[in-house]
Amino acid sequence: MAVKIRLRRMGAKKAPFYRVVVADSRYACGGRFIEEIGVYDPSKKPSFFSVDSEKVKHWLSVGARPTDTVKRLLKSNEI
Repeated sequence: MAVKIRLRRMGAKKAPFYRVVVADSRYACGGRFIEEIGVYDPSKKPSFFSVDSEKVKHWLSVGARPTDTVKRLLKSNEI
């Protein structure tokens, strides 16, 4: 089972916000997920990004791979 840390799009049309979730890579982007670990809202100025760093470290230690966007967000927030 390939586990990914990725964004799940939520919100209204033209007003998105995202939840950072841990999901099996075989599921759809808006589909089933294992655990929700944070939120990202790019529409706020400055953009809002919050994750549970302990959960992120746990999932990375057991082999979950972040997507490119999540990796960039984690790096910019020094997690």
